[in-house]
Amino acid sequence: MLARPFRLTRGTDYRSVVRRGVRCGGARVVTSMLTTGEAREPRFGFIISKQVGTAVIRNTVRRRLKAVCASAITDVPEGTDVVIRALPASATATFAELAADVTRCLARLDRERATT
Repeated sequence: MLARPFRLTRGTDYRSVVRRGVRCGGARVVTSMLTTGEAREPRFGFIISKQVGTAVIRNTVRRRLKAVCASAITDVPEGTDVVIRALPASATATFAELAADVTRCLARLDRERATT
């Protein structure tokens, strides 16, 4: 579970990450990452629309994504905001498939950030 300091809570933060951050797309999720340069823990936000499925399915996907991000906190640089948008294919994905998509995108986005 992600503790409060590791979560994005304001809509303006979500918008800035999605609009100004670098993006990595996959079959099940789209990950956006923005490095703010602040000295604080990385923060994660999740966007799961009704296209993913019913409330039960959306909450299951959200819990799985939170668990993946909780284990990846040490790999994300401090001061970074990450927004993960679940696509409809995430409803039928296993935990391992979601974890693979998210960790692949986080690693790719971190490499891109390091080169710029």
